[in-house]
Amino acid sequence: MKGLKFVLSLVVCALTLGMGTACCQEAPAKLKTRNVVLIVCDGLRWQEVFTGADKELITTDHGGSWAKPETLQKAWWRNTAEERRAALFSFLWTTVSTHGQIFGNQTKGSIAHVTNPYAFSYPGYNEMLTGAPDPRINSNEFGPNPNTTVFEWLNDSAEFRNKVSVFATWETFKDIFNQPRSHLDVHVGWEIPYTAANLTPREETINELFKTTTRLDEEDLYDSFLQLPLLDYVKAKHPRVLFVGYGEADNWAHSGRYDLVLESAHGFDYFVEQLWNLLQTLPEYRDQTTFIITADHGRGSGPEEWKEHGNEQKGSENIWLAVMGPDTRPLGERVNAAAVTQSQIAATLAAFLGRDYAAANPKAAPPLKEVLP
Repeated sequence: MKGLKFVLSLVVCALTLGMGTACCQEAPAKLKTRNVVLIVCDGLRWQEVFTGADKELITTDHGGSWAKPETLQKAWWRNTAEERRAALFSFLWTTVSTHGQIFGNQTKGSIAHVTNPYAFSYPGYNEMLTGAPDPRINSNEFGPNPNTTVFEWLNDSAEFRNKVSVFATWETFKDIFNQPRSHLDVHVGWEIPYTAANLTPREETINELFKTTTRLDEEDLYDSFLQLPLLDYVKAKHPRVLFVGYGEADNWAHSGRYDLVLESAHGFDYFVEQLWNLLQTLPEYRDQTTFIITADHGRGSGPEEWKEHGNEQKGSENIWLAVMGPDTRPLGERVNAAAVTQSQIAATLAAFLGRDYAAANPKAAPPLKEVLP
């Protein structure tokens, strides 16, 4: 009798599969991720991320550094690439590499790249946030984004409405996320961060610094000025989907100051660690938050080319990508891995939240399966 029941169950299952219901397939893994944070360091090269400081740029005039070469060597130079990168990015190469995955080390057969033809900021952010390049977006002054980002798409759902937020140093993110249309909570540039009627002395001090600090760029805030309001916001508002964009590394590279590129890159690593550690103290985030960390584009390589990026600077299409969270296997630095693209980030972010963005947006690239359960 038991044998007959077993045969009948197989027949029923086969018939059901024929009708398109996968009753005998293994159920999808239940995701632990409840929140996703996408963090971008604008223009940070994969070369520094994986091999640390460039010796030529810290020992010659090509780096444009004001610090003495011996000072830079003491701070950032080590005998091996592994030691150099750990000195520059301690959090990335301890915590993230131990508990997550990192792609993009071309010296070890791992490539991450953009698919847009321009390899600069607005086209890159559009690609990573919408899942597809848009050749129309060919300028950082393009204006409001005609495409719907994954952040806007999530915010339009009942589950995530008013739980999707943007913090970034660059004012242009108002256009990239099309804030008037998307109604996302966007905090960018030199906007005064605290606007409540009764401010604490600390909040008043931070506001005063925003008003009185000499600005390197009218449209781009210093990374450190972004950090404190960001941490306060997370503690108070508990967003479930968060974009954080730091811009100093790119600004100092364009200024030809390699010493400050390294300092900003190191600071970026610290800010990511600080945010991660904060979230692990909050029950809404602890053990249920995934970080996706990347860059919007690469840069040229060489004694002068490192300062710029774009389709005229070879190598600007190459980026890096790191993922860490409760659903990502701890495979560390990926070696001889299949190429990954910037366009996969949008669907990957949504997939961690149990949503199929690629199905809703047929132009979007599929999620990065390697980091999903």
